[in-house]
This record gives sequence, structure tokens and C-alpha cells, in this order.
Amino acid sequence: MAKTIIVKQVRSAARRPAVQTAVLKGLGLNKMHRTRELEDTPSIRGMVAKIPHLVEIIEERG
Repeated sequence: MAKTIIVKQVRSAARRPAVQTAVLKGLGLNKMHRTRELEDTPSIRGMVAKIPHLVEIIEERG
């Protein structure tokens, strides 16, 4: 079973640069307080690292 992380959007993407909005969209997040369970890969970790002020990692599984 692959390792996964649960990511939650904690701040709005309103008035953010387009790059940050695109990263949120790439993670599958688009509204406040939504969560996604994503595969724990270096690319996903890099996306989360780009926007640490907008998301938080709730849980790491696996």
C-alpha cells in the first residue's frame, strides 16, 4: 500500500498569485476547509511546500 497524506486548505486563494492558485487546483483543492488524500510523492510534497501558508498536512498514512 502506498503512503498517503491528507492535505487541508486552511486559507483562501482569493487575491493570491495565479501560480499559487494553480498549485491549489493541481492538488485538487478549491474551497476552504476541503481535504484531499494524496499519494505521498516528492512532487506532491513540493506542491505543498510552495503554498504552506494556504494548506496544512493533517495526517500521514502508510
